[in-house]
Amino acid sequence: MALRIISALALSLVLLGCKEQQTDALPSWNNNTSKQQIIEFVEQTTNSDSEHYVPVSERIAVFDNDGTLWAEQPMYFQLFFVLDQIKKQASQHPEWKNTQPFKAALEGDIATLEKGGMKAVMTLLMATHAGMSTEEFKLEVSNWLSNSVHPTTKRAYTDMIYQPMLEVLNYMRSKGFKTFIVSGGGIEFIRVFSEEVYGIPPEQVIGSSIKTGFSWQEGKPIIQRLPEINFIDDKEGKPLAINHHIGRRPIAAFGNSDGDHQMLQWTDAGKGLSLKVLVHHTDAQREWAYDKTSSIGKLDKALLEAQEKNWTVINMKNDWRTVFPNIE
Repeated sequence: MALRIISALALSLVLLGCKEQQTDALPSWNNNTSKQQIIEFVEQTTNSDSEHYVPVSERIAVFDNDGTLWAEQPMYFQLFFVLDQIKKQASQHPEWKNTQPFKAALEGDIATLEKGGMKAVMTLLMATHAGMSTEEFKLEVSNWLSNSVHPTTKRAYTDMIYQPMLEVLNYMRSKGFKTFIVSGGGIEFIRVFSEEVYGIPPEQVIGSSIKTGFSWQEGKPIIQRLPEINFIDDKEGKPLAINHHIGRRPIAAFGNSDGDHQMLQWTDAGKGLSLKVLVHHTDAQREWAYDKTSSIGKLDKALLEAQEKNWTVINMKNDWRTVFPNIE
């Protein structure tokens, strides 16, 4: 009898373990503090018996893109697109061979481009992102994503997404959250792939933009992309854009750099329970390790405040069982 009881108990424990594995919403995460904090927040805000319950209409979660949902090293992926577009269009602009910053872009001289700063980047952006319709730009981005690979990993750029963060997106949506991208990257660039890759429709993407105008082309109305910046969705611009596009303060915000700092601060200042998350890039073997001294995705002041206020900090090396999806 005692043996049967022990056997039954052992079987029950095995079955319980299997059930837990089957119902694990974040299977690519180690069972560390960051995972527990995310799950506890979601459970508390979606349980109608909880004092922290939040109605479905107010369950807004915002996510930075570069460095939070996909990789951003050795430079932002949209800049790789810009450089490839410069090379593609070079035959139509022979003057670029001797004109900066085009000369540096054609020669792959990243050091010179970095010295040129934002002015150089904007010059290249206007040359490659304006002067076409929104549909033409969408096609250019789609073709590039389909035919380009990351220079280090040799993966498609859309395979450089973080599997653990895809699980967070799916988990939160299964609990009634509406997920938005809030990125310093181009809004129309990200919209090309956001729905297919992240399950986030284009109307839930917020990003930097250039000005557009309504015109006619071959008897058809088009939206023309103009060579002028409209809005930079970075730092203090992120809360402004969230307020403008969404009209609700998020109760959850995910970022990875000082460019996301104000978005997390604004989320933290809301009433009720909120979740503020930073992805800290600590894994030099599976991805990259960088923070305070990096020119891409610098993380300094936001990390200090996260530590002071006990925000959730994801240690990529320790908290994630896997980084990128397993691609057959």
